[in-house]
Amino acid sequence: MRGDDAEPSSMFSYVPLEERIPADHPLRPMRAMTDAALRGLSRKLGKLYSHTGRPSIAPEQLLRALVVQVLYSVRSERLLMEQLQYNLLFRWFVGLAMDDRVWDVTVFTKNRERLLEGEIAQAFFAEVIAQARTAHLLSDEHFTVDGTLVEAWAGHKSFRPKGEKPGKGESERDFHGERRKNETHQSTTDPESRLYKKGPGKEAKLCFMGHVVSDNRHGLLVAAETTLSTGTAEREAAERLLRKALRRRRGTVGGDKGYDSRAFVEATRELGLTPHVAQNTSNRTSAIDERTTRHAGYEISQQKRKRIEQSFGWMKTVGLIRKMRHRGKRRVGWMFTFAAAVYDMVRMRNLLCAT
Repeated sequence: MRGDDAEPSSMFSYVPLEERIPADHPLRPMRAMTDAALRGLSRKLGKLYSHTGRPSIAPEQLLRALVVQVLYSVRSERLLMEQLQYNLLFRWFVGLAMDDRVWDVTVFTKNRERLLEGEIAQAFFAEVIAQARTAHLLSDEHFTVDGTLVEAWAGHKSFRPKGEKPGKGESERDFHGERRKNETHQSTTDPESRLYKKGPGKEAKLCFMGHVVSDNRHGLLVAAETTLSTGTAEREAAERLLRKALRRRRGTVGGDKGYDSRAFVEATRELGLTPHVAQNTSNRTSAIDERTTRHAGYEISQQKRKRIEQSFGWMKTVGLIRKMRHRGKRRVGWMFTFAAAVYDMVRMRNLLCAT
């Protein structure tokens, strides 16, 4: 018999939101890992709020909303609030009931600034790493370092001589043939961004640099940082991150040809690590000699180091960092670290579900 196409008139729903989400939905383990990390952050989050006054947005719900924004590539907070109005899956993950009022986007943004001041992204990332270590998914010996360009929220036409104020009608100014350098020019949109290109033949962009250290066993990220774009930023950041990631003074560290410098090789050896970086013999003598390359472990590190590119690919195609929506190194760094933490949770879910 043909069904009735009458407009639904029921006012109440008797199915709990928890029952509407399938038991095998991939977001369930993500929610469990997020809640475990937030429990570890409870005391730190409590210090960011006053004990008096009107209750604000629960920081746990705010962070869950940011997690789901990264997972589903929701490009703006305004669109995220729209999704929370009618997407029951998003409401369940964030912790909102079906009839709870969704926050105003400006209130959401202002409350997010409090998390920025408290460096919550780094703390959240540390809690995720602690879960991976508890699940025995990490190696304490073999690492890979690499960096990537993170395009700033600024256009080439905003890159003008320092101190110059754009005149009326100059928005379509022709920059062809004009020599522009970071020493003499600066973006009027994001002054902290730098004009930089990754290699010969590549186009220059206004950008920052994101750096990570990954574990060679499963490709999990164990440290992340964002810096200004310079020619030595990758090697300098790698040394700092390795000091944070090391739990024992032995092991190996892989990297591409950009890390083949005597300063970096000596610094890693001082940390007790064997540098397994790719040899750069294009126009100079490599800092890596046969004493290192003759071992079978060197070839293994060269194979494993390419896995780190998967994290950059995921964060740029899914995690919203191909072109940043925020300005300034602090905000960009916060979102880069947070995206790295969400990537680790995705990897952990896949690894744990496969066992």
